Amino acid sequence: MIAKKLAELGIDLPVAAMPAFQYVPVTIHDRIAFVSGQLPRRGDNFITGKAGGEVNLEQAREAARLCILQGLACLTQALGSLDRVERILKITGFVASAPGFNQQPKVIDAASELLVEVFGEAGRHARSAVGVAELPRNSAVEIEMIVGLR
Repeated sequence: MIAKKLAELGIDLPVAAMPAFQYVPVTIHDRIAFVSGQLPRRGDNFITGKAGGEVNLEQAREAARLCILQGLACLTQALGSLDRVERILKITGFVASAPGFNQQPKVIDAASELLVEVFGEAGRHARSAVGVAELPRNSAVEIEMIVGLR
């Protein structure tokens, strides 16, 4: 049971963020859930800035974890329970990067590590880690997920 695993890890999922624009947080087709890009939100605040600039590596990694927690909250809202997750298929991580910053894989690894902690082997996934010039709301990281369902 994933809720029990989250409790064991001391993780409380945030309230699923409502979209500010014209999209939905999760779309389900057949047995695949597509989770829209999630930002590193803590309450009403975001981790903002560029990795390698005003955001150091550890702060960027924390931002990646927050994105995943936000995505899991959206999945819970859409599915009713994370127990419907069969496997995390892929995540795509976008890291707002200062010039010369090339540690995007280390940033997004924090998200990958969290998914394995929560789902075990079913949390291992394909992945892209991309450096970008800008993200919405000046966020440091944005992550989207593709999830296989039971």
